[in-house]
Amino acid sequence: MATSNLLEAFRQTYQNFQLLPLVTDDKLDDFRIEYGTRVRLELEQVLEDCTDINNKVIFTGHRGCGKSTLLAYFSRQIRDNYFVVFFSIADMIEMSDVNHINILFAIAVQMMAKAEQDKIKIKESTKQKFYQWFATKTKTNLEEKKRELGLKFNLFSWIKTQLTTNYTTRNEIKQEFQRNISELTDQLDLIATVIREQTDKEILVIIDDLDKLDLGVVREIFSDHIKVLMRPKFRIIYTVPMAAMRDKNLRTIMQDESNNQVKLMPVFKFFSKQESHNSDALPNEKNVNTFRKLVEKRIDNNLIETEILEQIILKSGGVLREAIRIMNQCCSECLVLIRMEPEQTNIKINKDILDTALRELRNDMARPLSNNEYKLLTTIYHKFNPDDESDQDQFLDLLHNVYILEYINDNLWYDLHPIVIDLLNRKGYLLES
Repeated sequence: MATSNLLEAFRQTYQNFQLLPLVTDDKLDDFRIEYGTRVRLELEQVLEDCTDINNKVIFTGHRGCGKSTLLAYFSRQIRDNYFVVFFSIADMIEMSDVNHINILFAIAVQMMAKAEQDKIKIKESTKQKFYQWFATKTKTNLEEKKRELGLKFNLFSWIKTQLTTNYTTRNEIKQEFQRNISELTDQLDLIATVIREQTDKEILVIIDDLDKLDLGVVREIFSDHIKVLMRPKFRIIYTVPMAAMRDKNLRTIMQDESNNQVKLMPVFKFFSKQESHNSDALPNEKNVNTFRKLVEKRIDNNLIETEILEQIILKSGGVLREAIRIMNQCCSECLVLIRMEPEQTNIKINKDILDTALRELRNDMARPLSNNEYKLLTTIYHKFNPDDESDQDQFLDLLHNVYILEYINDNLWYDLHPIVIDLLNRKGYLLES
């Protein structure tokens, strides 16, 4: 293949392996593979069984296990039956500043924006009342903005921008509703009632990327303010980190307040617990094939050696985004090599490329680790669980950041990300006795 063609092929492939979920219809059509069918059907069932006072779902799983893509596809599948509002909190609020109040306010904004997008016919006087309420709470002068921007002005697009970029706006909203949270939840229910009457559909809000918040922020939101998040009288799916559900106190709170409507998206398991550290063990072929489809949908098979593909799959530990991440790094290494050696026309992802990519990823994972964390990781490797005396916060942090992976069969057990195992081997923590 000519150098220019090879460069363009790897550029496109690199883009195909961006570390972003598939949330738009075109991306889902291009790259989605079938997985998580049981989880999706469980979500559908629990939504059908909801009542006005029992209508919140906690959805959890490892970061990168495929929750966002599954929820995006799920929202598309059920939109004929529900008025579905699916959004990422990261697109609405600066992640370091997320709290229970701006989560609820973001829901209100997104519901109205979706109603406008879908051209829901809301009585003009009611619509104007809604507009004025939002304008007042965000200190937006509607007439002034209309004069400035004319027909281009859209109130809810404007508010979204302000929530994302303007700390003052977020703080003013927080101060406003700290004194009267009932006004916010009542307004949410009023908006939902109007939309429900006009569409003859139940409301479903899906909030993605709450699982990417720092654990301390998650604790504050769901430990101190979960009752407020459960108040709206319509269906809401909240995503939360896996580590939050392994915090004993937080897990109990979320189970109790959601009436135990907690759904887990597990990672794929290539090996049983007994075989997980056996270098001669054969992986679960069905799960390997799922990952093979994931990769093959995004790359020309002439750009990767067949035997290397399986090595990449196994290095992911069964986490979909980790396979994407390794492939992304491999493509990046190939792009550099093409520029360094333009005379070569047969560059592809091979053992040398994979080794270089894994080295980069291994070093990235090593940088923040302390000696105590290395010891905890070593314990997990040997015992598949932390010791009773292990630092709980340290364990949860490593779980949250996918150094430790949770697997489930008849029992729950833990193992390390395969790249972390390589790291510990290189540092001598796993020397055979």
